[in-house]
Amino acid sequence: MSIIKIQISVCVTKVAVQSDTIYELCINNKKKVMFNLFKSIMGSGNEQLATVIKEGAFLVDVRTPEEFAGGSVKGAVNIPLDKLQGQLSKFKGKKNIVVFCQSGGRSGQAKNFLDKNGIPNVFNGGPWVNVRNIVNG
Repeated sequence: MSIIKIQISVCVTKVAVQSDTIYELCINNKKKVMFNLFKSIMGSGNEQLATVIKEGAFLVDVRTPEEFAGGSVKGAVNIPLDKLQGQLSKFKGKKNIVVFCQSGGRSGQAKNFLDKNGIPNVFNGGPWVNVRNIVNG
């Protein structure tokens, strides 16, 4: 986090001295630097996600039953976000768990909920089509 702050302060210093064109360049470079820094710290995500899926992760679609019925990932189970609390036993003992939804928002909430309830190795797969593409890969 402090590295990002340093980059931002350096960028702001340049902005104060340079023209609007440099400001635009600085903003774009700042975004690129922050993205690359995040990527290097967290990994690109899809490689790790692909690995855990190929190793047989428990795939959980946290969308509504209606959304799930409209299409999902082969081998996935549907446990809607609002039903997770009553279904914690289904997650116990799983080596890896991948949760996913329509856009990644609900799966992020699901991951946080499972983490807080002591369920290890939970991965936010993001949008279900992302997980489907890895599974069908």
